[in-house]
Amino acid sequence: MKSNIKIMIFGFLVAFVIVIGLLHTLTPGYMILYHDTYRRLSYFPITIGAILYGIWGGISLAILSCLAFVPHLFLFWAEGPEAYYSELSEILFYLAAGIVIGLISSRENKLREKYKTLSEKLGGSYQRLHEQASQLIEAEKQLGKSQKLSMLGHVSASLAHEIKNPLASIKGAAEILADEVPENHPKHEFIEIMRSEISRLNHSVEDVLKYCRGLQHEDISKQEPVEKIINHVVSVLETGFKDKLIAVTIQPKSDDHPFSTNEAAVTQVLMNILINAVDAVEINGKIMIDFGQHEKGCLIRVSDDGPGIDNHMAKEVFQSFVTFKEEGTGLGLFISKRIIESLGGKIYIEKSSLGGAAFNIYIPEKMYSSNETIE
Repeated sequence: MKSNIKIMIFGFLVAFVIVIGLLHTLTPGYMILYHDTYRRLSYFPITIGAILYGIWGGISLAILSCLAFVPHLFLFWAEGPEAYYSELSEILFYLAAGIVIGLISSRENKLREKYKTLSEKLGGSYQRLHEQASQLIEAEKQLGKSQKLSMLGHVSASLAHEIKNPLASIKGAAEILADEVPENHPKHEFIEIMRSEISRLNHSVEDVLKYCRGLQHEDISKQEPVEKIINHVVSVLETGFKDKLIAVTIQPKSDDHPFSTNEAAVTQVLMNILINAVDAVEINGKIMIDFGQHEKGCLIRVSDDGPGIDNHMAKEVFQSFVTFKEEGTGLGLFISKRIIESLGGKIYIEKSSLGGAAFNIYIPEKMYSSNETIE
């Protein structure tokens, strides 16, 4: 596009020089004022050509102006050598103007190209510097997380022994109570809950240790229907609900084929989410749990009427060491996300119909069936 415009301008300048030559030819010699005007107008195409096209443009248009000036020289041929040579010197001025202005313009164009190249190099260097700075910032963040994980790993390793020993004692006491209390006794259900939660707590300690050590999640837990898992978690947390007078609603969708999944994994995830929901809602708050088939799998939605989570923070809460609670570790939701992803599913946050936050847990059916175990 630019080359076409330059060609058009050069053609216009050539036409301008030809018109001046014709004017010299057609204007009578005694009209000196007109000839002087034409002679001075010849400098315009020379100057413009030299500025736009450099040395070759200045010389080309200077030569064309000299040729256009030839008819004017013949008008002074008969007036003697003095007048003739005076007019002839104008040709030298045309050539000098074309060469000098052309050289200056060429030098300016070279400097402009040099500075343009330098500017592009500086732009590329700035972009690379910006990318490297971003990589350094990200590496610093990862280093900070690695340091926290390393510290947490050491602390977890030292605490694991202290936690497991009391758990073993509590488990033994629960086994003795289970032997003493018959199955038809009203309190036997609470003993079973105690035994189940001791086992789950033991698995949770192992999962935290595996996470801190960078090991893959391996679970051979049995499969249970989602509804049974939800009811179990709600019964375990019943005391927390009663303390804040929270109304908990479970709404299963009509389903002829109950969906079964990893009991220990989903129990731990629901425990983390429901405990957070209890902390988020006010006294006399509401929590709703609905579940059912969704896209060849199962979708569990835990909704509350708490303050909710804005879109920006909804992306942050699943990262490690991000917490809104003064005494929180920032690992509950992070580990929950990893557990669900290990099951082939996903977990995300939406606006709740109750006004607060809604945690959506999707588990695909193709990963599990009621007769399978996780390997």
